[in-house]
Amino acid sequence: MKTDKNQQTLNEKLATIQTKFKSKKSRFNSFGKYYFRSAEDILEATKPFLLELGVTVTIKEKLVKDYFEKTIPIIKTTATISDGENAIHATALVGVDLDQKGMQTPQQFGSASSYGKKYALGNLFLIDDTQDSDASNTHGTTESKVKPTLDVGTDAFKKAVDYIKAGGSMKAINTKYNVSVAAKAELKKNEQS
Repeated sequence: MKTDKNQQTLNEKLATIQTKFKSKKSRFNSFGKYYFRSAEDILEATKPFLLELGVTVTIKEKLVKDYFEKTIPIIKTTATISDGENAIHATALVGVDLDQKGMQTPQQFGSASSYGKKYALGNLFLIDDTQDSDASNTHGTTESKVKPTLDVGTDAFKKAVDYIKAGGSMKAINTKYNVSVAAKAELKKNEQS
């Protein structure tokens, strides 16, 4: 027996979207070399369901000041599905990185807003992005590459010793290399001399 879509509960309508949702990762991040889907892609993929199921999807954002007693601005994004009588909400919290180089403040907030919308919608529609490189991408920081090991007796170690003797820091070496215990001990000796 087929159920009239207008008589379905909101939970059933949401479950229909969650199980039938299809949205390819059609956007490419050339810097991080990965494909991803945006909030706009998710919204576009849900449009066919809206009239068919008699629901609406809305997104609201709120700036949360000093969240967790930090000075970082947090955007709370709420995605809502409603049938006119009932509503189901899902939220996402995203920090605004005000120290992000190469971006002006509106771009920093815009970037956080885009992430918040994407993840609030993902929470609402159960979109699993665990295979999404965006979830684990380090956006070009040194952690995105495997660091070479620095060990005693190598050419790199000899250069590191010269660097330390000239006043260089262990922090800089640790950023570039996985320093072996023996190499670390030897470098510390040269740091003190």
